[in-house]
Amino acid sequence: MKPLFTQGPSATVRLVLLATVSILLMSLDHREHLVEPVRETVSGVVYPLRFVVDAPFSIAERVSERLATRHQIMEENRQLRDRHLAYQERLQRMQALERENERLRELLGSSERLETEVAIAELMRVELDPHTHLVEIDRGASQGVFVGQPVLDANGVMGQVDRVGPRSASVRLISDPSHAIPVENHRNGLRTVALGSGDPQRLELANVPGNADIREGDLLTASGFGGAFPRGYPVAEVTSVEVEAGEPFARVTARPAAELDRSRKLLLVSVADDPDTPGAEDDAGAADDKSEDES
Repeated sequence: MKPLFTQGPSATVRLVLLATVSILLMSLDHREHLVEPVRETVSGVVYPLRFVVDAPFSIAERVSERLATRHQIMEENRQLRDRHLAYQERLQRMQALERENERLRELLGSSERLETEVAIAELMRVELDPHTHLVEIDRGASQGVFVGQPVLDANGVMGQVDRVGPRSASVRLISDPSHAIPVENHRNGLRTVALGSGDPQRLELANVPGNADIREGDLLTASGFGGAFPRGYPVAEVTSVEVEAGEPFARVTARPAAELDRSRKLLLVSVADDPDTPGAEDDAGAADDKSEDES
């Protein structure tokens, strides 16, 4: 009869044996890769489970990255749009300053040609009365402005000071129906008077003989007679010459050289009497008489 309980190896012996076997197996696996097929098989079986477990975390991470990227792109776009608007505003200011500098350079160049004392004024207001062409400038008696002082822009004669206040003045443009200016044809020296027509784009020449040598494109300059305007400065360009049979005078119109309806920077010119100009006062009186006859 066998005993119910047999005495086996002790726990210590079993631990030593298991440790020895483990070390042998690890050594063999390190050298021969005996467990590699088992590991690959187990990895293939476990991979779907690992993918299923990691999927929510991977999806959440990708969504977070995309949201962060989209938010970043939107923020960058907003900043770029704001910067673009700021640059556009600066560009407009730069363009305005560039135009302003060009006008000032032209004005300064004009003053050099005049060889007279000049002051730069700025247009403040335009009279609303359609029957008078008056503008107001930001200089007055305190800056040395006087009645009758000629006013120019960068292109030509613009008008004369009509009224003077302490710090502002009213300028009557050469297109005003009551204004007249002695002119001469730059090509041949023919003298006449340019009258305002009430249209800022048109002047009329008074009492031009039908056989006078004048044609379209001729430049009319200030004759300097009367001392009101500097001699030789552009006034207008002839645009049409109409001669009717049996009429002693031709109908001649011209376009002002100055930009009467656009210029904002003006030149106030101080012109001394020219001793080399004979009969200045007489010619000025003749110009007034012609103006009255024409009207």
